[in-house]
Amino acid sequence: MICAGKNNTVIQEDSSVVFRFHQSLRSLLRACHVIALKDNQWTIAKHSASQNLLTQRSLSNEEYLNPILVFHRAFAEYAVKDFDYYLAAIVSLSTNTNSYSDGARIVAVYIHLVKMLDAAYLIQQKDNKT
Repeated sequence: MICAGKNNTVIQEDSSVVFRFHQSLRSLLRACHVIALKDNQWTIAKHSASQNLLTQRSLSNEEYLNPILVFHRAFAEYAVKDFDYYLAAIVSLSTNTNSYSDGARIVAVYIHLVKMLDAAYLIQQKDNKT
C-alpha cells in the first residue's frame, strides 16, 4: 500500500487502482473456490446456438460445456494461498520497476485467472437467461 501514495511507480495515474483490482480478484478466487468445492456440474447444451468464439473466449470446448471444470483444474494445480501469493507478486510488479524471477509460474496463474473470469462470466450469463 505504500506505493499507492508514491509517484515513482510504473502506473503514474492513480496507482491505488491496482490494489482495488487485487481485492476484486481475491474475491473472485474465493467465490470460484467455493463453487469448486460444491463439486456440482453445470453444463451447457452441446449444440447451443450461442456457442461461438466470442462466447467461448479462452475456454476449451470441454470447459465451455462444463465451466466448473475450469475451477477444478485451477485449484487442483494451485491452492488459494498460492493464488494469493502470485496476486501479491502481480501487484508488486505493477507498482514498481523491479524484475520478477518466477515469470513462468506467474503466466500460468494468469492463464488460470483469465479462464476463471471467462467461466464465471459464462455461468453468470446462463443464470441471467433462466
